[in-house]
Amino acid sequence: MSGRRPFLGIPDEELESCPAGVMTKEEVRAVALFKLRLRPDAVVWDVGAGSGSLAIEAALVARDGHVYAVERRPEAVAALRSNLSRFPRPNLTVVEGEAPEALAGLPDPDAVFVGGSGGRLAEVLACVAGRLRPRGRIVVDLASLENLEVARAALSCLGFHWQVSAVNVARSRPLAGLTAFESLNPVFVVSAWRGEE
Repeated sequence: MSGRRPFLGIPDEELESCPAGVMTKEEVRAVALFKLRLRPDAVVWDVGAGSGSLAIEAALVARDGHVYAVERRPEAVAALRSNLSRFPRPNLTVVEGEAPEALAGLPDPDAVFVGGSGGRLAEVLACVAGRLRPRGRIVVDLASLENLEVARAALSCLGFHWQVSAVNVARSRPLAGLTAFESLNPVFVVSAWRGEE
């Protein structure tokens, strides 16, 4: 097993990010990927992809499909490209630009992850809702109650059913010869769909 990478589950410390440490953490990625309900042939959009932590993992699950990582910040795009050079994904395309405008030329998605929106969350969700394929899913990661309310209201107005999972993670760390836990910031994972789940 030495030298072999796991199929899924890249440790946070192996990924570059900008600003440093700002990414969808591995435990939250696991929940978000599950909630996306990806098929092997899925077309996936990662909007506000940042350093690409979720997009890179999603490309492994959607191995016969394609992932589009959309990011507007040049420094984050640089980190994303660096991560892709370390974890190559031939079925992942980096799209530099701001959503929702940058989504115009992409093929319609089966699943959309929104990790960032540049303050335009309602606009991004409206665009995504108009393009999402039947039985598609939207997953949004949020760190604030205010943006949770924006997402909830927008998704309700767009005719989606939704569920919020509050993900609270604490990781163990050594403390004076003992083991303590250090909490990460809680994250709201909103999953949304139309019709029957």
